[in-house]
Amino acid sequence: MSGHSHYATIKRQKETKDAARGQRFSKLAKAISIAVKTGGGANPDTNYKLRVAIDKAKAANMPKVNTERAISKGTKGTLEEIKYEGFGPGGIAVILEVATDNRNRTAQEIKGLFERGGGSLAGPGAVSFNFVSKGLLVVKKKKDTEAQILELIDLGVEDIDEVEDGLEVYVEGSKLNETKKAFEEEGLKVISSELVQKPKTIQTVSDEKTAAKALAFLNNLEDYEDVQKVFANLDIPEEVMKKLK
Repeated sequence: MSGHSHYATIKRQKETKDAARGQRFSKLAKAISIAVKTGGGANPDTNYKLRVAIDKAKAANMPKVNTERAISKGTKGTLEEIKYEGFGPGGIAVILEVATDNRNRTAQEIKGLFERGGGSLAGPGAVSFNFVSKGLLVVKKKKDTEAQILELIDLGVEDIDEVEDGLEVYVEGSKLNETKKAFEEEGLKVISSELVQKPKTIQTVSDEKTAAKALAFLNNLEDYEDVQKVFANLDIPEEVMKKLK
């Protein structure tokens, strides 16, 4: 949608800036451990979730020993993956993916984060119907963007959004790694790749104060140590986003 900023794009741009100040390896390690436990074992060749998690850790320059430790921890099953759903300022729908070794503690702290941020925690299924699991690749744009989009379509992608820092390309989650490899073989520069929850419909927040409150709320969720990923259907018009920056 031209002239608008979806939360997935806003979050990625923030993460790029945060990476310059140092990635938090603990979250990346938890993602690897959870992938081992839930994705089908410790072999990244057969566990695509683990391959995605390892690739993300490599992109952040996480030491190999940390990755190996995280894989070992995953085989022991010490972490539990939990999803939380709820609503934030402006009526935005939110999904959290959490990794914890203490379900009760985490549940209380997540509930507090929602309430203090002006949101409300909801039950399973409250908002997940509005999201679909996808693989997301961000591809560097070429000078002839229109020709590049046609090239990507020929490679069998499902959806493409042009944004400021690249092309957001959506595929089936299970095809994320093979699609990334195919892109690279075609000479395309893949900036990032990850598994996401893509909103089917978006919630546009045009009021500047509400938009600022929604972003602060989502940032606080992102910063909580047990939270692995935050997904929201927030959409902010560019003219509002420029004021917030």
